[in-house]
Amino acid sequence: MVAVGIVLLPQDRWSLAKDRWRRAEAWGFDHAWTYDHLAWRTLADGPWFATVPLLAAAAAVTERIALGTFVASPNFRHPVPFAKDVLGLDDVSGGRFVLGIGAGGEGFDASVTGPAWSRGERTRRYEEFVALLDTLLTQPVTEFTGEFYEAHDARMHPGTVARPRTPFAMAAAGPRTMALAARYGQGWVTYGPALGADETADDPLAAQERWWAGLADTCAQVDAVEAAAGRDGSTLPRLRRYLSLDGAPLFSLSSLDLAVEGVERAAGLGFTDVVVHWPRPEGVYGGSEAVLEEFAERLPGLQALPVAAR
Repeated sequence: MVAVGIVLLPQDRWSLAKDRWRRAEAWGFDHAWTYDHLAWRTLADGPWFATVPLLAAAAAVTERIALGTFVASPNFRHPVPFAKDVLGLDDVSGGRFVLGIGAGGEGFDASVTGPAWSRGERTRRYEEFVALLDTLLTQPVTEFTGEFYEAHDARMHPGTVARPRTPFAMAAAGPRTMALAARYGQGWVTYGPALGADETADDPLAAQERWWAGLADTCAQVDAVEAAAGRDGSTLPRLRRYLSLDGAPLFSLSSLDLAVEGVERAAGLGFTDVVVHWPRPEGVYGGSEAVLEEFAERLPGLQALPVAAR
């Protein structure tokens, strides 16, 4: 069966935002997420609130829905204080927090706290960041010295409600980070293949089909990485697979039909979890809340869809 989630960007004051988080739960979404950035793309000059307090507030006004970052990265975080944040979110949510995490990109966050790293350094930092977070969240006291990070007498009492620790949903687009997800993750996150602007401008429908074809190829790569890591479901569980439908050229909630088709196709590719974005009035993820409400009405049927065997 498919789990369906929704991303709420951290743009509204809490007096307005809290109703949306409550509605996401009331409508029956399985999980709700927000981005973990200091500023983001074309929205960099607009309102943008901090991720951790937002998710803590969301946890306090909900009871069932899983909550998470989509996704956090080492770009502006150190694993020791961030592990404390994760511990706190796990506690406030009663174990409902899911840590979505990735290597980070080259956007606004990359150089806010210093010179941007090369792609190779970002990957190495991601590997060390994840390994240290795993250690911090699974033992009470950590001592560690790595290439990029240190932890000395780092204490994480009383440990997480979720056992053995908060689950990691890990973004990965290449063999090296896929192998990292297979080693430490409970889930794999993808926005699908990146298409250039020239590939989408002339014929968005054709670009949409290329995106789905590329996504199928990426899934095959993850299949191979999981097999190599022994995650065949018999001795080690398979990764949950999280797809953002809005990595595609067409915004998923442009219409109800497109959103429903997206969930169906994702399930057919073996995705256990599908994520859409709450429509904004205009610009990126611009759309109608009426379509979101129609989509929410269809959730029970979509969540009953079988996931293709892998």
